[in-house]
Amino acid sequence: MRRTTFRAAGLRSTTLRTAGLSAALLLVSAAAGLGQASAATSGSSGSSGSSADARSGTRAAAAAPALVDALQRDLHLTKAQATDRLAAETSARTVEKAARKAAGSSYGGSWFDAARGTLVVGLADDSHRAAVEATGARVTRVAHTERTLDATMTKLNAMDAPGGVAGWHVDPKSSTVTVTVVDAHKSDNDVAKFLSRAREAGPVNVEKTSHQPRTLAAGTVGGDPYYTGNVRCSIGFSVQGGFITAGHCGTPGMSVSGWDGSYIGNFQGSSFPDNDYAWVNVGSGWWTVPVVLGWGTVSDQLVRGSGEAPVGASICRSGSTSHWHCGTVLAKNETVNYSQGAVHQMTKTNACAEPGDSGGSFISGDQAQGTTSGGWGNCGSGGETWFQPINEVLNRYGLRLHTA
Repeated sequence: MRRTTFRAAGLRSTTLRTAGLSAALLLVSAAAGLGQASAATSGSSGSSGSSADARSGTRAAAAAPALVDALQRDLHLTKAQATDRLAAETSARTVEKAARKAAGSSYGGSWFDAARGTLVVGLADDSHRAAVEATGARVTRVAHTERTLDATMTKLNAMDAPGGVAGWHVDPKSSTVTVTVVDAHKSDNDVAKFLSRAREAGPVNVEKTSHQPRTLAAGTVGGDPYYTGNVRCSIGFSVQGGFITAGHCGTPGMSVSGWDGSYIGNFQGSSFPDNDYAWVNVGSGWWTVPVVLGWGTVSDQLVRGSGEAPVGASICRSGSTSHWHCGTVLAKNETVNYSQGAVHQMTKTNACAEPGDSGGSFISGDQAQGTTSGGWGNCGSGGETWFQPINEVLNRYGLRLHTA
């Protein structure tokens, strides 16, 4: 069994098996000293996203050249562009909260403009323009409020979608709910009927795709981070007393073993479809650490909160198959129509993933974003992925994110 020594940022050096490192956080059964270190760094709940998050995100971005390198590789940026973008995205997280509040009932959604490095806020009227601009956001007029678009989403979510419909999401830029149809099924009668009903529900736009979404679990392969029966998935984020992961990876009561085959704990709660989240308790010599594994591509990343990144922001993902890859947030509040059933309120990205990455971490700077659910494509040719936003599962099970 090959072993190596590395340093997790801010923690003591610990000897771990390279291939057996957790894909999304370090659940270590090797040294009591690290357990003491993790206990000393216990953090706040997942609803964090305050100005303190922004300040810590700025510090993390400045101190993480390997993260800058990853954005250069995956987003094809220069070093200066990657550094500036991380700083601008950290600021946008804070601005988004203030702008949403200032916009009131006129709020029509927001997104990050990477070219200008600013947050753009859509307003359905100009009654709160000055107040929103005072937060530092750029304002543009849109046709519909977020409330209208969310009401349309609710109506579509109550409908049974055929397999030829890949999903639907709120698109604040077009001020519509965008329905994505698999190109090979665009002429199917059941797809046509669904689209007709969807257009009656509210402002809807239709796009085509050649890909059908799928979950990203995998059969057992040696050297993987955790197993449930003959299925391999990836660990998401440490919470007090356990970790969160994807719901399609296991059901309540199922036993979970780690990379070395030893018992970790059991699924304590799980939801799939409708949602795609779960949490597993940790014991039997294992404990939690507020770290996302960089797999040698970047340094292991400390988790300091769960402030939500806007549409258009960069985001990175860690998983046990394809390891560390980055992309951008393409959409939020998307319903993904898997073969097992629809999953709601997902976030869509163009960070690639592969089977076995399910449950793994999505992180923006030092802020936890969510756990990998599914997608299409691979990390050779590219693709798209969806993740379950983290704060929903924290709130659902009353969990506290373990932060540094």
